[in-house]
Amino acid sequence: MTATRIPVTLIAGDGIGPEIMDAALAVLEAVDVPFEWDRQVAGMGALKNGSDPLPQSTLDSIRRTRLALKGPLETPSGGGFRSINVRLREAFKLYANIRPALTIIPGGRYDNIDLVICRENLEGLYMGFENFVAIDDDPHAVAMATGVNTRQGARHILEYAFEYALANGRKKVTVVHKANIMKALTGIFLETAREMYEANYKGRIQFEEVIVDACAMKLVMNPWQFDVLVTTNLFGDILSDLTAGLVGGLGMAPGANIGADAAIFEAVHGSAPDIAGQGIANPVALILASAMMLDHVGLQDKATRVRQAVSDTLNIDQVRTGDLGGKATTRELTDALVQRVRNG
Repeated sequence: MTATRIPVTLIAGDGIGPEIMDAALAVLEAVDVPFEWDRQVAGMGALKNGSDPLPQSTLDSIRRTRLALKGPLETPSGGGFRSINVRLREAFKLYANIRPALTIIPGGRYDNIDLVICRENLEGLYMGFENFVAIDDDPHAVAMATGVNTRQGARHILEYAFEYALANGRKKVTVVHKANIMKALTGIFLETAREMYEANYKGRIQFEEVIVDACAMKLVMNPWQFDVLVTTNLFGDILSDLTAGLVGGLGMAPGANIGADAAIFEAVHGSAPDIAGQGIANPVALILASAMMLDHVGLQDKATRVRQAVSDTLNIDQVRTGDLGGKATTRELTDALVQRVRNG
């Protein structure tokens, strides 16, 4: 075991969260990681204990460790408390949401997919500047929302995307926008991208720009034309789910939230309360997120072992959960992954 321990905040999450987190921890233990876990709660689990859904103790832990592995957290639709994921991003200024989409199980409708969505994580229409206007006896007669994008916010995510592409041997960065209609809100993003490319990246990497609706169509018709895509908050949220669909769904989709002072890694799917406790949840997305965390802390060799174990277990051993066309339980898949890591 490596002598230097790395503190990490651990949030198991809601619904299937504890089950898939146990799987991820088993795989990380098998690869002999030097993490020192600080277990904290958030979401419905915290709320049931009479606490804020994002307790101060959890925030304090992340401020101390600057690193977190998080399971899915439940957020009510249309009411209740505000998204904890959004609150975490704001609290730690996690401006970059990184969502790779990589084919692991070949032979599907799409094959050989290798894309990365770099999504601005703090601005746009997700800032929560919303209100209702009452008319007569209808308190919700009019709904209004204000989006805000800043030059500095655009620079943060654009620089991250360009530097990520160069560092990882990527060939092209595509900026996705809607500046033909939303001329100010997304125009500032496109304008900043053009300026940064001309000043710092021209001749070092290919650059293109595409309108978001055309991008969605092109991703379905010919996703292989893309490499790294960088875009604003709402568009990135939608397109990253689309690209997850190209590689088998959200059960195969890890995510990273990166900022100057902290990084939080997560499975991007929901808490799936309908299957919680049944032992059938797919833990692959969270395990792949833990591999991204290993990359982040400089343990690329261990990250490679984890990813190889996932590929070998799913493809050679053919151990798969129901959402991937198999019959394995969460525990059976976990045991197979652990065995692959140890033998690798």
